[in-house]
Amino acid sequence: MKDEDTGQIPTNLRLLLLLEEVAKVGVPVTPSVVNETLGLPKPTIHRLFATAEAEGFLQRDIDGRSYSPGRRMRHLSINTLSSERIRTVRLAVLKSLAMKVGETCNLAIPEREGMFYLDRVETHWPLRIQLPVGTQVPFHCTASGKMYLSTLRPDYLERFLKNHSLDRQTDQTITCPEKLQDELTKTRGRGYATDNEEFMPGMTAIAVPIVDNRGRLLSTLSIHAPEQRRDLPDLVEYLEPLRAAADELSVIAGR
Repeated sequence: MKDEDTGQIPTNLRLLLLLEEVAKVGVPVTPSVVNETLGLPKPTIHRLFATAEAEGFLQRDIDGRSYSPGRRMRHLSINTLSSERIRTVRLAVLKSLAMKVGETCNLAIPEREGMFYLDRVETHWPLRIQLPVGTQVPFHCTASGKMYLSTLRPDYLERFLKNHSLDRQTDQTITCPEKLQDELTKTRGRGYATDNEEFMPGMTAIAVPIVDNRGRLLSTLSIHAPEQRRDLPDLVEYLEPLRAAADELSVIAGR
């Protein structure tokens, strides 16, 4: 990382390494914490953070001191995950899973306002739920969203529940923060999340995490179906192939 002659990080690498460190930490982080690894002069590290924020690669957290990935950095990660070579292999895994379960399979990643559908393979049945790639769905009432929320640090989850509007989508939507907290505790304990007609009437879904080599959630893998064809207990019976596919996708993402 550092130049062998000067012992310093080359100028053209500094901003890239800074962004890498912010992404690696996985939570909002201050310049001083990042600089414990980079060891740059204090004015330099603050100038780099200011530049990354101004250009949309980083954004300041609500405490005014910490930074997290901004819009351009998030889009960069999405585009990387969608590269043709990786996507070809990923879709092969999704297609194999869809054939085993006979229902639509989805890959979603967390965005700032909800879960973003990155990939999907449709069921062969004429009756299906239309949620195309690029759709963004809420955190609090979807299987993928609740899976993501269950992995947040307790202080960040508490902040989310305090400030996020838990809008009612159906009669089954959990709109009470305390009840959602209980549901997320159950999700964390069993390792999968459910949607029992909470986002859309007549739709059920289950989701499991896809994690990196440090155990952090990268994305979610889910199955959803019309309730009249598969109720929630029916979908839970497919947990074994769902988890096996998620493990395979974790390996692909880590390459």
